[in-house]
Amino acid sequence: VQLQASGGGLVQAGGSLRLSCTASGRTFSSRSMGWFRQAPGKEREFVAISTWRRNTNYADSVKGRFTISRDNAKNTVYLQMDSLKPEDTAVYYCVASRVGTAGYDYWGQGTLVTVSS
Repeated sequence: VQLQASGGGLVQAGGSLRLSCTASGRTFSSRSMGWFRQAPGKEREFVAISTWRRNTNYADSVKGRFTISRDNAKNTVYLQMDSLKPEDTAVYYCVASRVGTAGYDYWGQGTLVTVSS
C-alpha cells in the first residue's frame, strides 16, 4: 500500500487545515486509516484513527478540534484540524493497516503543519 499525504502548510493559531491521504490499491474500505504526528525533538504520537469497522478514536490532545473522515470511493482519508494551536506544529503521517485489522502497518511520507502564534 502506498500512501500520499497532502494539505500541510502554515496557519495562524485558531485557524484550520485539512489534510488528505490517498492510498493505492482496491482494499481501502477494509483497512483502518489514521494519522500520527511528530513534533521537533519529540517522539511520534498517535492523533486519530478511522477503523475498518467505521469506529473513530482520537488522542486526548485533539479531541473536539480534529475530525477524521474517509471517502472509500476515493481511497482517501481526511483530517480536518480546527482551532489549531502552536503545539500542533508537527510532521503529520498517514498510516494504514493490513486488511481487516487496526494496526499501523503502512506509512506515508508526512506533511508539515506549522501553526504560528
